[in-house]
Parts: sequence; C-alpha cells; structure tokens
Amino acid sequence: MVILQLVKNLQDLDIGILRAIFENRNPALDPVFLAITNSAAALAFGIPGVLLINALLKKNIVLRRNALLLIIPIAISALVANILKYAIDLPRPYEIYSFIHKLSVGGSPTFPSGHTADAFAFATIAGLVYRRWFIIIPCIIWASLVGYSRMCLGVHFPTDVLGGALVGILCSSSYYLFIKIKRQRNDLPEQV
Repeated sequence: MVILQLVKNLQDLDIGILRAIFENRNPALDPVFLAITNSAAALAFGIPGVLLINALLKKNIVLRRNALLLIIPIAISALVANILKYAIDLPRPYEIYSFIHKLSVGGSPTFPSGHTADAFAFATIAGLVYRRWFIIIPCIIWASLVGYSRMCLGVHFPTDVLGGALVGILCSSSYYLFIKIKRQRNDLPEQV
C-alpha cells in the first residue's frame, strides 16, 4: 500500500513538472528547442564519426583510438535505451494528457529518452577522454538542454529524461572504466 502511494506521488510529481514546463514555455522558442533536440544524434554520432574518418584518412592512430573510444559507448547507450524503451513500453505524455501537444518527433515508447541518452553518453565520454573544462562544461550544458527540450516539446516526462541521462552516463562511464582496466592489465594494446 505504501509503495503504491509512493508510485502515485512520483507520477503526480512527474506530470506536475511536465505540465509546468510545457504550459509555461515560450512558443517563440519552440524552433530553438527543436534544433537542440535534433542536434542530439547528429552531434553525438557525427563528431566521433568525423574524427574517425579524419583519423583513417590521416592514418592517425591516437585520433582513431579516441574516435572509437567516443563512438562505441554512445552506440551502446543507444542500444540499451532502445531495448529499455520496448521492454518497459510506456506511452508518451501527449498520448495520455490532452494538455500536452507533440511538437517534435517521438513515436516509440517513452522511457528512457533516447535523445537524452545519446547526448549524455557523448558529454560523459568526451569529458572522460579529453578532460578539459572548455569541453566538459559546454557538453554538459548541451546535454541538459537536449533533455529539457524533450520535455518542452511534449514528447517526454521528466523521469524519461532522467532515465536517459542515467543510461548515457552509465554506459559511457562503464565503457571508459572497462577500457582503462583492460589497458592497465595490458589486455588491450594502446593503439586500439
């Protein structure tokens, strides 16, 4: 009984936050948030992809290693997020609540947010690989804006965004730690 009440309270909080975000948004900023939303996969996969192509063309082993170190956990995060989406199979906010309108793409199940997972996976792994404030801070701000944009555009609940952020952070952190341990044990050559 206590657990059911806790779940109900969390659901009420979730929709309350979403309602406040959606109803208090400035519609003039919808195109900006749409652009931010659309940047998630483009930047998360595009930047490492361009780095990888550049590394292959220049035959630069260090750049190739870093590009792969960036792109692999992002791909793992996208896979995990999609598996969870279909395993959990929850409806989108606009499918349940009439005051929420779909202002962006979003047709698959809602939890976790794939856009947010992509963005936080990239932000996390970029921060771990490059360890520079001028990379880390913009990446975190961008990833947070991607998550906010998903709520502002009516396609995700706050818990979806939080879940996506956790998936992205955990996948990138785990992969980075795995590679670091493998290298320390000399199980993985430095060039890979």
